Amino acid sequence: MRAGSAAAGAFRTLTIDRPEKANALDAATVDALLAGFEAALPDSKPIAFMGEGKAFCGGFDFTGVEEQSQGDLLLRFVRIETLLQAVRHAPVVTIALVGGAAFGAGADLAASCAYRIGSREARFRFPGFRFGVALGTRHLARVVGQDAARAILLENRTIGAEEALSLGLLTHLVERSELEAEAEKIVAAHQGLPAQTAERLLALTGADTRDADMADLVRSVMPDGLHDRIARYRNAGR
Repeated sequence: MRAGSAAAGAFRTLTIDRPEKANALDAATVDALLAGFEAALPDSKPIAFMGEGKAFCGGFDFTGVEEQSQGDLLLRFVRIETLLQAVRHAPVVTIALVGGAAFGAGADLAASCAYRIGSREARFRFPGFRFGVALGTRHLARVVGQDAARAILLENRTIGAEEALSLGLLTHLVERSELEAEAEKIVAAHQGLPAQTAERLLALTGADTRDADMADLVRSVMPDGLHDRIARYRNAGR
């Protein structure tokens, strides 16, 4: 994970820097994102997430999962849910700059941001229920609507950029080279809004289901057979 600033310091950028793994989330990357996000909050500036290379984020990194205990896996999913909740309930504006694939927990991370700016290469998939893990489900339904969320999850659909925009999964669609410039325009439109007012606005326009979301995640991970469920999912190729 790399941290940086946009032009003129308009917002902070956290970059997932594992292009050789499609920016998939291993335990160290999730911890680094959480630490970087929390460290950036005192500036009261918007915080943007992006991925290095072609993908935004390939989701949960399954490397070595066979050697990890069920408790280890539970902790990894809990840490991801902790990151998602921190982003959804942040006191500052959050922005996803989606220039490519956003799958699994990566799609959940993008959906958790207040603004979701995508390029035409952006695409989304939410396959967690294929191995029985409930992550980001309520929030997805709030973003795209109940019926659309059910169809996306039940069918394990891949959503392209145009459809993502029509569903509200993306809030803006631009060329890949214009992602950061579009974020700067959005942030400029907030000029004159005091930080405390923005924080209150964000809180009033969001639903707080943190406890229920964490409980549902833990319940979905806890049953025996998680390793087998993951193995079947990986062997199926999706």
